[in-house]
Amino acid sequence: MTVQDNSLLMLKETPKYGKAVFAAEDIEKDETIAVWDGPVYEAENNSDLPNDFPWMIADHAIQFEKNRWRDSEGLARYINHSCEPNCGIKGLFNIVAMRKINKGEEITWDYEMTENSDWQMTCQCGKDNCRKIIRAYRFLPDEIKWKYQNYISEWLK
Repeated sequence: MTVQDNSLLMLKETPKYGKAVFAAEDIEKDETIAVWDGPVYEAENNSDLPNDFPWMIADHAIQFEKNRWRDSEGLARYINHSCEPNCGIKGLFNIVAMRKINKGEEITWDYEMTENSDWQMTCQCGKDNCRKIIRAYRFLPDEIKWKYQNYISEWLK
């Protein structure tokens, strides 16, 4: 945990995803969850970022400009994707609650809220509205862009 991580969070190992972040107490809507506060990387595409174990930068850093990504030194890098997230992005680097999050609930956000390069992944969220393949913001359906409108990285607006 870093100073910028919400004190109401806990990191746990899960059988499905490995490490994941959970609410240790109830968290209110628009409360800051975590901040991308780590090193900045420049590359033409996400696939050009280093992805060696154990840091796996390409798998954890978020895009905040056309050719720039930032990692986290705290819990932000362990927050998993969901096609039905309870968190979103404010500004460029803040993960905030999109609704009240109950104690014990996993903290999630939609990775398409920041990415717009060649990056993609197979989704494992298991939600009824799962999009199966997660990739760039430009591929996000318009109705979901509208739903997320206040929780999209500033660089994509």
